[in-house]
Amino acid sequence: MNYKDTERSNEGETLVLAVINQKGGVGKSTTAINLSACLGELGKKTLVVDLDPQGNTTSGYGIRKNKISNCIYDAMLHDVPVEDIIQDVDAENVWLIPATIQLTGAEIELVSQMSRESRLADVITPIKDYFDYVLIDCPPSLGLLTINALTAANKLLIPIQCEFYALEGVTKLLDSMKLVKARLNPSLDVFGVVMTMYDGRTTLARQVIEEVRNFFGDKVFDTYIPRTVKLSEAPGYGEPIIKYTPNGKGAKAYRELATEVIACG
Repeated sequence: MNYKDTERSNEGETLVLAVINQKGGVGKSTTAINLSACLGELGKKTLVVDLDPQGNTTSGYGIRKNKISNCIYDAMLHDVPVEDIIQDVDAENVWLIPATIQLTGAEIELVSQMSRESRLADVITPIKDYFDYVLIDCPPSLGLLTINALTAANKLLIPIQCEFYALEGVTKLLDSMKLVKARLNPSLDVFGVVMTMYDGRTTLARQVIEEVRNFFGDKVFDTYIPRTVKLSEAPGYGEPIIKYTPNGKGAKAYRELATEVIACG
């Protein structure tokens, strides 16, 4: 279905969330895939932008990267119209702008480009008003791709895993956010923090959550995403968790997170 053929659920401002943490393996792509699917299930028209050269969100939605003619790289670097790139996926009310390994070269190529920090904003601005939510899956770094995400976003959604050194690197991320806010995007701020890979049986998980709550306060969502085998398996089948195991703990958690996100704006 063409994204222009359906109506948004409300007329408010589109919330553009950069799903971001400079550490890898914290659940960014898992959150981008499953939160978007759950928002769509709740009637919220949602666009996912895969800005990670690994393309995990793209493959996690069942799109074969070797079959993609153009991706977000082509829109940002070669002015390919976004209408030629955006794809319908097997999730209600969800569309995707995919990424491929081509995006790896974007960091270098952007250096010499005019308006290099706002290329992503230029891509999504003409279409974002068709959607209630835009989720940008960021790469695990603080390079030019991530700066583009920070410039295009309204707010940050930060997944943090319940492991040792959970807050490692978060200070640098917030410093980058403040720089972008001061120079490029005055509205930028932290929307929320989602704790991932949670195992309530361990003292460590509870200690980490206490530490993160002391740092971020009420920005931490009440919903914790559990560590489950099914959440790890689902991307291999190209399905969000609500399709792969609709009644499991992972699906329940992401549905609750989506409800919290909607309640927060």
